[in-house]
Amino acid sequence: MTIKFLDQDPIIISRRKLVQGLAAGSIVAVAGCARNQAIGRDQLLLVSEGQIAQMAAASWTQLKRQTKISQDRNLNRRLNTVGNKIVQTAGLQRQPWEFTVFDDDQANAFVLPGGKVGFYTGIFKRMKNDHHLATVMGHEVGHVTGRHAAERYSQQVAAGVATTAAAVALEAGDVRGGAQIAGILGLGVQFGILLPYSRRHELEADRLGVNYMHRAGYDARQAVAFWDNMSSQRTGSSPPEFMSTHPSDATRKNAIRQELQRLGLA
Repeated sequence: MTIKFLDQDPIIISRRKLVQGLAAGSIVAVAGCARNQAIGRDQLLLVSEGQIAQMAAASWTQLKRQTKISQDRNLNRRLNTVGNKIVQTAGLQRQPWEFTVFDDDQANAFVLPGGKVGFYTGIFKRMKNDHHLATVMGHEVGHVTGRHAAERYSQQVAAGVATTAAAVALEAGDVRGGAQIAGILGLGVQFGILLPYSRRHELEADRLGVNYMHRAGYDARQAVAFWDNMSSQRTGSSPPEFMSTHPSDATRKNAIRQELQRLGLA
């Protein structure tokens, strides 16, 4: 097999050597693989929820020091009311939760391991009602139920081990251009494993969120309306979906509609 890089001589590598490199890169410990009933699949989990929460604690403290916290009583009341309802329906009320409104115009929200939920004031401007707020809150709580932070961290650790092993095997096999080939393998890991899993996480969180908001008494059909509103107000071009860590708006809305049909709400 011949691999040619820009402005460089072709690299000739036997199929056997390439397979050896790929095989070495695929030998990653999978002990800790566990079944998550909420999402209906097995997950690679190399860290516990407690460990990942400890990792996130410092980031949360730093964020609260560096970002202004909103004193708007109405926004804080709404966030805590909706948040507690969603957490209750998700069966996660026994763990501590903290809901914080950050005074920033960006239209964003996030959740950190350990039940730390942050909403920016900018996203409230995209919400027409508490059904929309419940859409986002359900999504964030869905990430916790899905154990997505721990899985994402574990995938990155495993991918790093795999890429390093491949590079070592190629260099040890005296393959000319082994480092460059290992770089290609790294891109393959990025686009073939890490990013698709991130999109999967987003869609799983959407599905769980629709269920949580419905069971909490909110109109789950408004989830589609919320994403319609977000799409209409988004500026700039988006990267192709296969290069993005988030699914396209169309993919996301179609998946939500399918879940609404399953729930008999469409």
